[in-house]
Amino acid sequence: MAGVVGGLAGASAAQAETLADAIALAYKTNPILINQRAQLRVTDETYVQARAGFRPQISAQVDASRQVSSGQTSDSGDALLTASQPIYTGGRVASAVSAAEADILSGRETLRSTEETILQQVIQAYADVLRDQEGVAIRQNNLDALKGQVDEVQARQKVGDLTRTDLAQTQGYFFQARVDLASAKAQLEISRAAYAAVVGQRPGALEPTPTLPNLPTTLNQALSTGEQGNPSLRSSQYAEQAAKLRTAEARDQRLPNVSLRAQYGYTGPASFFQPHVYARDATATITFTQPLFAGGVIDSQIRQQIERQASARAQTDNARRTMVQQISQAWSAYLAAHENMTNADDEVQANAVAYEGVQKERRADLRSTLEVLYIEQSLRQAELARAAARHDAYLAQAGLLASMGLLEANRLIPGGVDLYDPSKAFDRVKLAGAVPWEIIPDALDRVTSPGIKKLPPPPSAPVQDTPTR
Repeated sequence: MAGVVGGLAGASAAQAETLADAIALAYKTNPILINQRAQLRVTDETYVQARAGFRPQISAQVDASRQVSSGQTSDSGDALLTASQPIYTGGRVASAVSAAEADILSGRETLRSTEETILQQVIQAYADVLRDQEGVAIRQNNLDALKGQVDEVQARQKVGDLTRTDLAQTQGYFFQARVDLASAKAQLEISRAAYAAVVGQRPGALEPTPTLPNLPTTLNQALSTGEQGNPSLRSSQYAEQAAKLRTAEARDQRLPNVSLRAQYGYTGPASFFQPHVYARDATATITFTQPLFAGGVIDSQIRQQIERQASARAQTDNARRTMVQQISQAWSAYLAAHENMTNADDEVQANAVAYEGVQKERRADLRSTLEVLYIEQSLRQAELARAAARHDAYLAQAGLLASMGLLEANRLIPGGVDLYDPSKAFDRVKLAGAVPWEIIPDALDRVTSPGIKKLPPPPSAPVQDTPTR
């Protein structure tokens, strides 16, 4: 079934736009995609914020005061530098960091889903323009042919070979053809406007659509690939992991915390303008904290996170069911569209043979003008149906690939375009504020905190035909 649609009929020229050109432009400029990438970078910052729980907090404080009482004046002041360093947080910070990682990975899958949606819109807009361009050409050819027939019937009617009824019938088809052409041109402009909205510029001369890669040969292949590659399902799986980690984070609040606090500075009840009489003060404190009673808030937060985890698990199950439904429906649409395209080709061929024959019979006065007009209109309608069938078959292929998670820019753009890499954006910020010794509290926290389980990368092509769960 792969490659059953080689392309749609359309205008081509030396500098014609290709589908890859349209996808590349939309990939770089579409505002929905740009917004989603920015949203993912917002999520990236939650990792830095979570890791800050392993890092020291340093603050400076300077106070100066003057007290006047019963005519007596006294000055005091202090200048302190305070640093605190978590040693062990009961796994709470490690769970928060892992949850942030899961959120980021879920966000990347959401970005993949958004990219696939935009690519589907680009493909549909591109195919719509090609279909409507072909429709205008068919309508124009029909109008031109009917104009010739009107002229011929008028000439024959003047010499008494045909009646006014023959002329009226021919003119009726001609006037309807003018209406149909105007409607086709209007529809083409609508499709061009939709193309400009999603791609970023109005279409020029478009080349035929290329064959889409990685189409499956069986429904089981499509379902197996979707289980591994569907971005909505993968996003839900990571969101479920994030909910599980936040449940662990809530439970970790029951465990003890160990931190180190150091303070250095000057203080004294002396004149603020005489710093040499200030006393120097330096302290270091190790604090062990064990929560004993929190008024029920910790238990409440744990129950709350457990329910959120259950909700996330249900959303994953729903995403899997939705994936199966989408792939099954897309597969059925794919098969039906291929069958319709084959039938449309046969219909055009049959009507072309009939039209050629009836013209010969008309010249031998074996057919009436009305019969010729009827067969001709049947041929035009068959040509329009064939254009629509090719259009629908191509969109069915794109929809099937999207539901499997294989409709991606790197598969559709031959090269020369820098693809957005969310991991590079994350790498630019993940070490912000890092200190070398944060690995110590990190390692201690990991003893009691579960980590994230990364999913295997999405498949690059349909997997083997094996039963799916």
